[in-house]
Parts: sequence; structure tokens; C-alpha cells
Amino acid sequence: MLSVRIGCSGWSYSDSFEEGGWVKVFYPDAQIKKLPYYAQFFDTAEMDATFYEKFYIYMTKDTFTIINKVTPDKFQLSVKVPETVTHDRRLDVNKGAIALLDEFLEKISPLKYTNKLGAVLIQLPPSFTVKEFQNTEEFLDRLPKGYDYAIEFRHPSWNTEGPWEMLKHYNIAAVMTDSPESDKLKFLAEPIVTASHAFIRWHGRQVKPRYNYLYSREELNPWVQKIKQISTETTIVRGYFNNHYGARAVVNAIEFKGLLGKALSEKEKAVIQNARNYFYETARQATLDDTLRSN
Repeated sequence: MLSVRIGCSGWSYSDSFEEGGWVKVFYPDAQIKKLPYYAQFFDTAEMDATFYEKFYIYMTKDTFTIINKVTPDKFQLSVKVPETVTHDRRLDVNKGAIALLDEFLEKISPLKYTNKLGAVLIQLPPSFTVKEFQNTEEFLDRLPKGYDYAIEFRHPSWNTEGPWEMLKHYNIAAVMTDSPESDKLKFLAEPIVTASHAFIRWHGRQVKPRYNYLYSREELNPWVQKIKQISTETTIVRGYFNNHYGARAVVNAIEFKGLLGKALSEKEKAVIQNARNYFYETARQATLDDTLRSN
């Protein structure tokens, strides 16, 4: 049996559908407690808010204690490392990158104590090239033990053998991604196993507006075979849909669980149907508006 957890990158999208939010498309209304509702459909989520300093600065250990309380016992949260570590200090241990990481791990420790911590995602900036290999290796060598780390490269220069061997040495997952062709990261869409666990992110294939993309089942089917292959070499595969605009991630994540062989519940089927109806009606209205404006 496949050990796979599928969810979305984020869940707190409070805006209306027209502004890219999930209200009415997935969430019944803006007042609903979003994470408990989300957790009715998924056993994992990726928390991206920790990356942004404007949000992270207000988070405390209590933030994650509350998350523990409002989610089911077997729920897992993968958490993104703050931008101060990856983008400001660029993993440089001589500039305090490890000290900042230690603070972060202490802050999210309530998740670890309750076995609700999934992976720790280290997303590098697009400007971070293989020329910073030494900084990266020094940083990885200093990482605290006992965590499932995953690192996302976003520059094509990392498409060489050295990085994979380095990650295997430290048991760190290379994040596989599905992204727009213009990113030149097609090599990350191939099965890559560098650790005892695996991590996948689906970003959508549209450049502008980014993340406003709905995968077809034909586009997702190849990933089913990839995950089956990866699962033979890992203990768990975690995958998150980041095409979050207008709850498209929700639809694709639920559909993908079905493609992996899970029997979808009536509630899950209803979510897909409701969202697709919303997409259709919105597109139809937009076409009508364009026609009226052109006359």
C-alpha cells in the first residue's frame, strides 16, 4: 500500500473567488474555521505563512499548539523555513542562518512533540545558483537531526550530479516540482530520490497569473506512475498542490487522491462538482461580459 499524503500549499485563502480566494468555491463562507474544515478532506497541508516575515514575526509556540488542537490526531503539517534563513542569509552559517533556523524549529516544536510535523521545507530563491554549493553544504552539515528536511532548488544550474549526491549524504529530499516551462526546471519533474522520504509540489503551468491553473487528469496521470516508483524507495511521499488561485489546488488534490486509487467520499465528490460549476459559471460570465463590452 502506498504511503502518500496529498494536500494543498496553504489553506487560509479568505478572499472571494474573483480575488483568488477559496470562499464559496471550497469554504461555505468567510467566517468558517478554515483549518478544521480543510482537515475534513486532507490529512496534510503545507504551511507557507511561516516563510513570510510579516506573518512569522507574530507567530509563537502557541500558534502551533492551537494548530495541534484543531486538527485530527494523524494530521501532518509540513512547514516552510522563514525567508530570513533562505533569502536574506542565503543559508550562510557565518551570517547566522543556523541560529535563525534553530529559533524556527523551537517555535514549531509543538508539532514535533505531537507527531504532527511533516517535512521542513527549505525553498531557495530563484537567484540561488549552484555557485553557492559550498554555502549549501555547510548549512546542511549543521542541520539539527531528527527532521524530514526537503530542499527546493529553483535555478536550472542545479541540474547536475553533485547536488543529488550531497542530499543523499544528508538524507534530505530534493523537492520535485511541476512548474511553467519558462522556469526551465523540467529536470525537477523527474523522479528524484535522495532521502528516505519524498516531497512534491505542483505549482501549475501558467506564467501569468501564476498559480491560476487547473491541471487536467491527463497532465496528472504521469505523476501517478512517478509516485508509485518513488514509493518503492521511500517510507512516505508528501505532495502539495500550490496552484492555489480560486481553490484550483483543492480540486486537483482531491482528484489526484482518486487517481492514486483512493475511493472518494460523497463529500469529496461534491467539493469537486461545486468548484467546477463555479469555474464554469465564472468563465461563462466573463465571456458574456467581454462580448457585451465589444458590442
